[in-house]
Amino acid sequence: MSTEKKEIFDRVEKMLQTQGFTIAAKDETRPWGGFFVIDETQAQDFANQYFDGIDVENLRIGGKLSPKILIVAPEARLSWQYHHRRAEIWQVVEGTVGIKRSNTDDEGELGEYHPTDQVKLQQGERHRLIGLSGWGIVAEIWQHTDASNPSDEDDIVRVQDDFGR
Repeated sequence: MSTEKKEIFDRVEKMLQTQGFTIAAKDETRPWGGFFVIDETQAQDFANQYFDGIDVENLRIGGKLSPKILIVAPEARLSWQYHHRRAEIWQVVEGTVGIKRSNTDDEGELGEYHPTDQVKLQQGERHRLIGLSGWGIVAEIWQHTDASNPSDEDDIVRVQDDFGR
């Protein structure tokens, strides 16, 4: 892992701990960056911190919510993807990121998003998070749409992927 990547992950981890969050999981090994998963019981605290206090009860579709922090490297792209069992809400925390969206397999136009910008992605909507000139940090809440079969990291349909996954 590069020194720069290690430094940003260490900084974000300390920030989350200082804010009182319990990190349930983290993955620093993704080729595009990585993520932190926050304890499910802290979904409202997470929403208060990163989503202007949006009421998580109003976000619940299928019961469970999964708060995460995504870290995307400069000039890296997550796969062009969609999900069968979740919708997502993203809020840019730090840096400027690119996001492409579409209701078809054809990639939409690149939009530039800045801190406090929020994006709501519907279940099945194609999307891609893109690092631009610097590191981007994005808060994410998964809205599970099937209570009996909550979404997980396997609920990704990759239409295109730079890393051959």
